[in-house]
Amino acid sequence: MARIAVIGAGMGAMATAARLAVAGHRVTVYERGTTYGGALGRYEREGFAFDTGPGLLHLPAVYRDLFVKTGKRSLEDCVDTVQVDPAVRHVLPHHGIDVALPGASRGGVAAALDTAFGPGSGERWNGVLGRARDAWDATRRPLLEEPLRTGEARRTLGGDPYPALRRSGLLRRRPPTLAEVADRELGGALGELLTGLVRTYGLDPASAPGSAAVLPYMEQTFGSWYVRGGMRALATAVYERCLERKVAFVFGAEVREVLTAAGRTSGLLLADGTEVEADSVVCGIDPRQLPARSLPWLPEAVPARGEGMPSRVTLLLALRGARPADAVHRTLVHAQGAGITVIRPDDPATRPDADHEAVTVSAVCGPRVPGEGQLLELAEKAVPGLRERLLWHEVRTPADVEAATGAAGGSVPPPALAGAGGRLLYPANTTAVPGLYLAGGWAHPGGGLPHAGMTGALVAGLIVEGAEFRGSQ
Repeated sequence: MARIAVIGAGMGAMATAARLAVAGHRVTVYERGTTYGGALGRYEREGFAFDTGPGLLHLPAVYRDLFVKTGKRSLEDCVDTVQVDPAVRHVLPHHGIDVALPGASRGGVAAALDTAFGPGSGERWNGVLGRARDAWDATRRPLLEEPLRTGEARRTLGGDPYPALRRSGLLRRRPPTLAEVADRELGGALGELLTGLVRTYGLDPASAPGSAAVLPYMEQTFGSWYVRGGMRALATAVYERCLERKVAFVFGAEVREVLTAAGRTSGLLLADGTEVEADSVVCGIDPRQLPARSLPWLPEAVPARGEGMPSRVTLLLALRGARPADAVHRTLVHAQGAGITVIRPDDPATRPDADHEAVTVSAVCGPRVPGEGQLLELAEKAVPGLRERLLWHEVRTPADVEAATGAAGGSVPPPALAGAGGRLLYPANTTAVPGLYLAGGWAHPGGGLPHAGMTGALVAGLIVEGAEFRGSQ
């Protein structure tokens, strides 16, 4: 039985802790804040409740596997998951287009797109997602299910696996960006659906590789899922599974330094001066929160990778009036070079009664944060009469994200992607210090609920099986 210290109580960190505890290790989680869940926060006021992080779960198989491997009760026994249908509504005000796409239905999506954008639109869309499927099949294991090792694996994943339609000119000499794929293979307003979806992940379509199309493919193929009671309930379920497996949690415990002895990790130094002995340490937070002397990595490591990452600004809206029966859970309002996501859950747990509604509006942002007025104006495209219904609202800025998660500048890491010469890959789960591992959204395979959850299987496998571990099954 080894002593494992885990830094942070985010989703990837807790997924790692639960798996390690099942393997017989003594695991303690040290969290600087007062609660668990990382980005999966919750805000409550006057009977309204809002998720302050992700509003949906894609690729739920990641968490189903976690619950199967760590206990007798399945994910569905612990939380009430429901597939959202329609999966997403797209509003393009400047084109006069408003279309809702069904969940996990290739034919249904094609029919809806033909109606909204004209005959043949659905075929073109499914053609792009079919090529995205080829990219998914080519990279799924090395990108998501296997440890990332330097050398050949990184070089292989540095090439863009998206099989774009090739034509004469510049695109014959280099792989196209996602924006170029959207323009050449979809065109016009239809292409904005693809770029807008990818932008919600915190990626810039103008620089992201064509392989970014795997993200819309993943949504359309595996569906979009909501957890009744709010997505925070998923974090609670993982936390409770950790407790069932005898994982210990120490809250209000800020880590000052990762200690080493004899060339390997020996434990942690906490901010109050306490030294914690450990045989292995799992860093489940943005490693830039730790002193540089704790992280003797190569230049390709997280501090450089994290620079310039986007954050999010969020409006939490308390509305008078019932949620309309035909309201869609998620709406993307597309604006020129930007856009917002509007979440309207059909969930009594989010509102004081049936005569009120809780709505969340969020936008990916960089150094320039969009103003409340701009966000409300766009949100009204999805929720007519919003301003007249508004009782009150709360704003969560990148500074609030930083305060909640500790990530520098409120950075929200996007998923890893193949292509772009490896620029969108993350540091491996192992480090240059024996016994020190990386989990969560700041490590391979990157951010987002499913990707962060995958780090649990990877890090646990590396600790339990050692260097011979070749990936999750």
